[in-house]
Amino acid sequence: MTLEDLGYNDKLEAFRIEHDLTNFDVGRVVSEHRERYIVRTIKRELESEITGNMRFAAKSREDFPAVGDWVSLATYTSDFAIIYKILPRWSVIKRQAVGQFGEIQIIATNIDYAFLVQAVDRDFNINRLERYLTICYSSKVSPVIILTKTDLITEPQLAELLDRLKSRIKHVPFIAVSNETKNGYEAINSFIKRGKTYCMLGSSGVGKSTLLNNLSGETLMKTDSISTSTNKGKHITSHRELIILENGGILIDNPGMREVGIADTAGGLEITFKEIIKLSKDCKFKDCTHTNELGCRVIEAVEKGEIDIAFYENYLKMEKEKAYFESTIAERRKKDKDFGKMIKNFKKDANRKK
Repeated sequence: MTLEDLGYNDKLEAFRIEHDLTNFDVGRVVSEHRERYIVRTIKRELESEITGNMRFAAKSREDFPAVGDWVSLATYTSDFAIIYKILPRWSVIKRQAVGQFGEIQIIATNIDYAFLVQAVDRDFNINRLERYLTICYSSKVSPVIILTKTDLITEPQLAELLDRLKSRIKHVPFIAVSNETKNGYEAINSFIKRGKTYCMLGSSGVGKSTLLNNLSGETLMKTDSISTSTNKGKHITSHRELIILENGGILIDNPGMREVGIADTAGGLEITFKEIIKLSKDCKFKDCTHTNELGCRVIEAVEKGEIDIAFYENYLKMEKEKAYFESTIAERRKKDKDFGKMIKNFKKDANRKK
């Protein structure tokens, strides 16, 4: 195995040389367990921790390693190492941390493509898909929609779902598969390229782990059936893990996500809802909220049937959520800045008294 098999590239090597890191080993984080990391190098996998300086300097969870990161590290025993630096990330998939306003949770880093997985029998939800698309676009990750469990519905039902999907979501590839019959797997395998990194995003019970097992050709993840009492997926995958597939693709499985709070500050919404953004340029008022203003081109398009009302309502909901998230971030930064000033003034006063 080479570093290139794990997704390493010339830009990472150039950074490593420029910052005098060639005396350190280099590896990729393949799993995380409460700030203990498994890092894969050319020779082996190592259990790792970050340095005390990295922990002290970290301002948020984004400053800690995540699954998919490339890191420089020093080996201290045959199976343990210390992580000294995170190499530059070219993409970061993240969401709002559950129950923590203004906090971000990193899902995975250095991802080329995201498989957005939904089951057609019970989980199909276009609003949620648009959330995942927004996360992908703001993270500079290319999305691919995968609809699973197609053997559980009839062909007319599947055709109806696909028509709904095409009417709402355009310019995004989608693949319908059956984990039982393997229909659609040829299309997925032809999409996966050696050295490229993919991750799977979706709720529990949609078939992500079964999909991973089938793509890898072996049982890597435990799977379970849907709960008959709640009709909800059971949490089987409990942590993120990076796996190299037989064809050379690199795939990261993730725990199922019931909450997908967007942490969008990089234009993801504008791409997901670009039809609305384009129409908004013709609104009478520049600060139009597209809710009740006269002369709103977006509302006019909804009333005329040019824009799907569910698409419009989902946009308003996510735009409001984005605005709240950004205001929370701004408030947190102000508090941090004020606290920093207070500490600085305290030190000045202490020095004067000396």
